[in-house]
Amino acid sequence: SAAGVLVCLLEYPRSRRKKGSTMERCGQKYLTAVVKLLGPLTRNYYIRAILHAALAVPAGFLLSTILGTVCLGIASGIYLLAAVRGEEWRPIEQKPRERPQVGGTIKQPPSNP
Repeated sequence: SAAGVLVCLLEYPRSRRKKGSTMERCGQKYLTAVVKLLGPLTRNYYIRAILHAALAVPAGFLLSTILGTVCLGIASGIYLLAAVRGEEWRPIEQKPRERPQVGGTIKQPPSNP
């Protein structure tokens, strides 16, 4: 049960993409703050791969949790592949909204009446 909470804490906040835009999940900013607080322990995908693999080992001994073991094993492999490719978790930061300049929106009057 505690392992499930830990996995949900790590998996819910989306990472920012290198290209394009990423939509934030509902309530993600609160969990993003927690993940950022833990620093490289949660940002590094090698550590996440090891963590998922370690959580899968005890679950593999019971038949009733074999599906969870398979899912954690697949997630571990995906994180390991992403880490080898040089990816890491990056928070989604809100860009400040640009306000239009008052002087730039005023059009020049016609020069010939």
